[in-house]
Amino acid sequence: MIFTDTHTHLYSEEFDQDRTEMIHRAIDTGVSRFFVPAIDSNYTQKMYALENQFPENIFLMMGLHPTYVKENYLEELAHVETELAKKKFYAVGEIGIDLFWDKTFLKQQQHAFQHQIQLAKKNKLAINIHCRDAFDEVFEVLETEKAADLFGIFHCFTGDFNQAQRAIDLNMKLGIGGVATFKNGKIDQYLNEIDLRHIVLETDSPYLAPVPFRGKRNESSYTKLVAEKLANIYQLPLEEIARITTENSKTVFGI
Repeated sequence: MIFTDTHTHLYSEEFDQDRTEMIHRAIDTGVSRFFVPAIDSNYTQKMYALENQFPENIFLMMGLHPTYVKENYLEELAHVETELAKKKFYAVGEIGIDLFWDKTFLKQQQHAFQHQIQLAKKNKLAINIHCRDAFDEVFEVLETEKAADLFGIFHCFTGDFNQAQRAIDLNMKLGIGGVATFKNGKIDQYLNEIDLRHIVLETDSPYLAPVPFRGKRNESSYTKLVAEKLANIYQLPLEEIARITTENSKTVFGI
């Protein structure tokens, strides 16, 4: 079985003490494909170092995370554009809108999101969407940019059934992670109504660890725990969950 973690922050400081061991632990569990989103320019070199260390397993995205959209966001967007022109990436992400922590830079977040969608189209790449307390705002931008060449993943999807359908209608796969295992996660109540071809697995490690590790550090090996939850929800063998979700990730990322 090959599992794909479509969203993992392997460069996070949370892994500084055991990063290599943690990645090998995931590979030993069957998680052999890791897609790594960007946050801002401060992490770019750490991402490149990881890619060099595990060239067969680690695939990078480039983008500016919405919570890192600050006064200098235009400089950060210029960095994203420069890096995209330099080398191969597999998506523009993670990008989007986050109104949970701070609404000060909403206009800048909206501009950054739309600009990076346009960069993705220009480079024929998927997008990887971050959305927190901002479904209306994210969908507004997506509707503006709606086109055949707009596609990607709605990362850490936690919306309701109608929002899931709306995301799918906009050519987005739903990134399903640890929240699906939470008692109050809610998405497990309707997921079996969503065709599995619209689903990809993710951890968002080191955040949002699935049960039974909820509240602790998440890691990519726990992708298998999310897959086991989906096997239960869809009443399918684990092997089928691994196969279909990995094929879905190939459709998005092209590898």
